[in-house]
Amino acid sequence: MDDRTPDGYLGKLTLEQKVRLLTGATTWRTAGEAGIGLREIVLSDGPAGVRGEAWDERRTSVLLPSASALGALWDEALVEELGGLLAAEAVRKGVDVVLAPTLNLHRSPLGGRHFECFSEDPELTGRTGAALIRGIQARGAAATAKHYVANDSETDRLTVDVRVSERVLREVYLAPFEQAVEAGVWLVMAGYNSVNGTTMTAHPLLAEPLAGEWGFDGVVVSDWGALRSTEEPARAALDLAMPGPQSPWGALLVQAVRDGRVPEAAVDDKARRLLRLAGRVGALTPYRRRLVPVGRSQGTRTLLRRAAAAGCVLLGNRGVLPLDPAELSTVAVIGAHATSPRAQGGGSAGVFPSGVVTPLAAVRARLRGRVRVVHVPVPLPDAAAPLDTDRCDDPRSGAPGVLLRVLDAQGRELHAEHRLSARQLEPELPPGAHTVEISALLRPRQRGTWTFGVGGFGRMSLTVDGRTLLDGVFPRETDDPAVVHVNPPVREASTELSSKRPVHVVARRELVEDSGRATVVTAAPPQPGARDAVAAAVRAAREADAAIVFVGTTEHDETEGHDRRELSLAGCQDDLVRAVAAVNPRTVVVVNSGGPVEMPWREEAGALLLAWFPGQEAGAGLADVLFGLREPGGRLPTTWGARLADAPVTRTRPVEGGLDYAEGLHIGHRAWLRAGRAPAYWFGHGLGYTTWEYEEVEAPAKATAGEAFTLRVRLRNTGARAGREVVQVYAARPESAVERPVRWFVGYAAVRAEAGRTVTAEVEVVPRALRHWSQEERAWVTEPGPYRLMVGRSAGDPRWEGEVTVERREVTG
Repeated sequence: MDDRTPDGYLGKLTLEQKVRLLTGATTWRTAGEAGIGLREIVLSDGPAGVRGEAWDERRTSVLLPSASALGALWDEALVEELGGLLAAEAVRKGVDVVLAPTLNLHRSPLGGRHFECFSEDPELTGRTGAALIRGIQARGAAATAKHYVANDSETDRLTVDVRVSERVLREVYLAPFEQAVEAGVWLVMAGYNSVNGTTMTAHPLLAEPLAGEWGFDGVVVSDWGALRSTEEPARAALDLAMPGPQSPWGALLVQAVRDGRVPEAAVDDKARRLLRLAGRVGALTPYRRRLVPVGRSQGTRTLLRRAAAAGCVLLGNRGVLPLDPAELSTVAVIGAHATSPRAQGGGSAGVFPSGVVTPLAAVRARLRGRVRVVHVPVPLPDAAAPLDTDRCDDPRSGAPGVLLRVLDAQGRELHAEHRLSARQLEPELPPGAHTVEISALLRPRQRGTWTFGVGGFGRMSLTVDGRTLLDGVFPRETDDPAVVHVNPPVREASTELSSKRPVHVVARRELVEDSGRATVVTAAPPQPGARDAVAAAVRAAREADAAIVFVGTTEHDETEGHDRRELSLAGCQDDLVRAVAAVNPRTVVVVNSGGPVEMPWREEAGALLLAWFPGQEAGAGLADVLFGLREPGGRLPTTWGARLADAPVTRTRPVEGGLDYAEGLHIGHRAWLRAGRAPAYWFGHGLGYTTWEYEEVEAPAKATAGEAFTLRVRLRNTGARAGREVVQVYAARPESAVERPVRWFVGYAAVRAEAGRTVTAEVEVVPRALRHWSQEERAWVTEPGPYRLMVGRSAGDPRWEGEVTVERREVTG
């Protein structure tokens, strides 16, 4: 046996050493073993960026558009390129494993973490995820497909038991993970939830189909803190428990093996997989990582800007977009999101970008010297933001930012440092640490009633110029790590600031066991009344040639750890859009959200553009689209209803611990079709700046089960400028012997053409598109007989219909 293979290294380890490899050494590192040349493997959250091991605002990261924005690209080559950027960031930060992509689905519009998932459809999610995996791993970093499986909502996510049939699991929720394994993914993350009564870290699904039928030879890692017992996960196909060093494995697992309750062969298989991963990422002698270091360059910004624009979905346009600067003298830019865009969603996947290009700054840069730009900042209810360099100075050094101190029980200073933000998630805690203190000199730009807040758990206090605003004990009421360690609740109190002189803000939080590591200090200036704010926006819009209104969700609407209760926009945003559109027909509304929102005014706007969470080049990409430098190339990865009440599938909240996926195969556009309801915008919908005619479709009359076939669609660009079209193919089987969706998505191809030119799109329909899972035969079955094929621009806009006959029945698996 070659002692440089995983089995060769394995033979040099004792049982205790092998078990030690199976639990993290720290929050973000695995254990090393110097005797065999094994270093620690470093993992980091994704998918919008690579944070690294520390929650430190001074260690910035490149911020990509959100996963839902990548799902809207319908462009696997661009997604693969962005995966390469994630890998380059991983190399720069010394990270081996990127915890991305998230392959869970947009099952309900209320899902709080939609921004971190690609789409509602298993095929589109699988293809997009596979592209990101290829891009990450081609540069030597490891990708992680998560969260295996049916982890599609946030309510009670640590304990929820998802109840779903085997067929639905196979055809819908497992399908994207199967494509991830086909793409060669090196890790799969087991979720917190249970499925049909068994927690995922101990579930038989880790063995079959993942390791067995699909041949996954990588590492199954637990979600952070998801491992809760010793023997069941050890006998199952879970390989790595994170974080560490404390876990239910370690000495307890060694003893379980000694007692014969867990076979040593199971431990060997887990350790072998860890060693194989170590070889792949260059953590094991003599393997070397394929390093492709790429720093933050102008090329990186150009890529992110292009991606931000390409993911924009033009939902409606009455000839308003693109805006021509030559036809404008004054533009009104309206809304809080114009100056404070949501570039990313909330939760553990968040990163600290070096900066975000705001829409207002980008519009001004584009129109500078030619067009007057007027901004009206209409406030949102959740206006509080962490103290930062823009508003505060360190009271000790005077530098912009805040002072962080760690005190002992007697109030003596153990550690102090200058920080850039009052959002501190993992500050350094020396021995004897008792209290975290964050202080700042706030420079108020407005007089009036200010609202201050402090976030965290345990005893907390907050003073402003010596006046105590908050002082009490705030107990922890959740075990969710995203809430405890990243986004704790903020308690608020108000006080009057009668002048613009600096005020001294001091917040303290006592460190008690199990209270987490997060401390956040926020402040919000006086807010004008909604009526006054809308009136100011109307005045500006009436006097402008065009109005661009930015609306969207808030930090508390879309975040890990919480599902949404409604889809309406917070505050006066609906009234704002209606009022502005009523006085200016050239009103463009830009929606800044990660998932669906209600837009009751959508028919009143001159143009409606969906920007998602666009990443650090948010404003630059948007400005390119608004002024026609780039086409809005995105298509909806998720069906958007007019009202929450219309949505066929909404439930995210368990009943007596269980969440029943009673809708079965019918989620997303499939559910809308089954219910016979028309949404506001179908899956696949998106306009461009040109028009298309579908001239001819060539499709085979017959197909062989188990073999792919291709449709060729000839299109003509009938508009006045070059453009991109996404040709989509759907299938139906009305006379099936088993239940089927009314129609389902089976493939797409994107094409480009100059004005007046024709182009042919070739859409391959792969064998998995027509098969179904037979629970009786425990195999995949392709029925013989006729299938309807539909070609069109969305799930609700077919332009051609034909039929293909599958000539024989095939059973596989």
